[in-house]
Amino acid sequence: QVQLVESGGGLVQPGGSLRLSCAASGFIFRLYDMGWYRQAPGKQRELVAAITKDGSTAYVNFVKGRFAISRDNAKNTLYLQMNSLKPEDTSVYYCNAALSSTLGSYWGQGTQVTVSS
Repeated sequence: QVQLVESGGGLVQPGGSLRLSCAASGFIFRLYDMGWYRQAPGKQRELVAAITKDGSTAYVNFVKGRFAISRDNAKNTLYLQMNSLKPEDTSVYYCNAALSSTLGSYWGQGTQVTVSS
């Protein structure tokens, strides 16, 4: 019973910050490279940040310097600190494995991030 439960989204003004959380269960979290994805209406889902099981991170260019991914393996939780938010960051954000795995069959409801003045 794999579960991925995202939280922490909301409405924020441009330049504001949010911290997203992903509570994972039903698998050995510490053994998986994890990532945050986003999907805006009418657009393809895209990986925006990833973290390996050992803690190395990677980001797409348009979030570098603004977003920071982290994980707490003891709590089976993934985080995304989002700073200097822009309207174009508006999307539903999801967590999942960063590489193809059986986890790809399981997606949570995501958490809505809306950046608007």
